[in-house]
Amino acid sequence: MTIGQVAPLGAIAVDEAAVADFARRFVPGWEVESGVPDAMIYAVWTKLEADASPAWGPHKRLAVDALRWARNPPAGELLRGRMTVLGKDKVGDNKGVVIAQHDLVDEAGRLVFSCLTRSVFAR
Repeated sequence: MTIGQVAPLGAIAVDEAAVADFARRFVPGWEVESGVPDAMIYAVWTKLEADASPAWGPHKRLAVDALRWARNPPAGELLRGRMTVLGKDKVGDNKGVVIAQHDLVDEAGRLVFSCLTRSVFAR
């Protein structure tokens, strides 16, 4: 990984039935017409990141900070994830900490969610 590198995390569209089921189970009172609830947006990012991360090799997440929800897209909207490497620090001879920004954007490229992560990677 190099500083400034942008890694795609993939894409997912959440249909109206999935939003309605998630809201019923985890966000009582949420109306599907209000879009995808914040907790589900976080779950979508987590899924995309987990699916993409095996390609990065062994690592351990240390922190997720600065979580920001910019908007609640409508059900069915295609959400794309990306990770941008912001910094790296050596830790011993065979490990390093990678600081990255993760973003979810909608079909028009508008920010939906972002966060910062710190993870230890094997070098």
